[in-house]
Amino acid sequence: MSTPHNAADKGEIAERILLPGDPLRAKFIAENFLENARQYSSVRNILGFTGTYRGVPVSVQGTGMGIPSIAIYVHELIREYGVKKLIRVGTCGAMHNDIQLRDIVIAQAASTDSSLIRNIFGPSINFAPIADFDLLSKTVEQAKAKGLSFKVGNIISVDRFYDDDIDNDRLCKYGILAVEMETAALYTLAAQFHVQAMALFTASDHLLKGESCSAEERQTSFREMISVALDTIIQD
Repeated sequence: MSTPHNAADKGEIAERILLPGDPLRAKFIAENFLENARQYSSVRNILGFTGTYRGVPVSVQGTGMGIPSIAIYVHELIREYGVKKLIRVGTCGAMHNDIQLRDIVIAQAASTDSSLIRNIFGPSINFAPIADFDLLSKTVEQAKAKGLSFKVGNIISVDRFYDDDIDNDRLCKYGILAVEMETAALYTLAAQFHVQAMALFTASDHLLKGESCSAEERQTSFREMISVALDTIIQD
């Protein structure tokens, strides 16, 4: 039961899945966090793996960059492979003075400049893509239990990585915590298909302070974020 974008057969993908954008981060998670991980797809070099975490089957699937890319993979994971719980684990650019590099940002909601919402609902409705509350609350509990520095709130999923026209000052004024490129699609598709979705990020860059993490710092921070996501997703 493969698709044009995924070589997995039916049953090879778990109902619980982590979604990093970078396929090599999917490989890193599989090799360092999952037991008995096996690769189920490498179509277009977008890697997917299934293993177990604390005895619970968990998959990890790269999604590529941007709303169109993640929308393809999430749609197929839900419709064709029966995935029920999806947690995006990515990086973000912080847009709030109270967020420091390597902090975790938990996306309660995802604003967007994409035409995604308008294409679905038309010009009269501004649908608000939000996280599943159960996954959100469990993620917060895990971050607190691990003693991590984190913030919860609204983020923005943008279509352009290089965008000199976006009004960052206005976004900050209205409480946007960080910028990334995928979560609005994840939350919208989860709402459409009535499954659970959440997204959390490591602040790898800071738009206000002009700071960025080193490669070593990114690796350490990613481990903390991944641990939070995995300890959340295995809960019933």
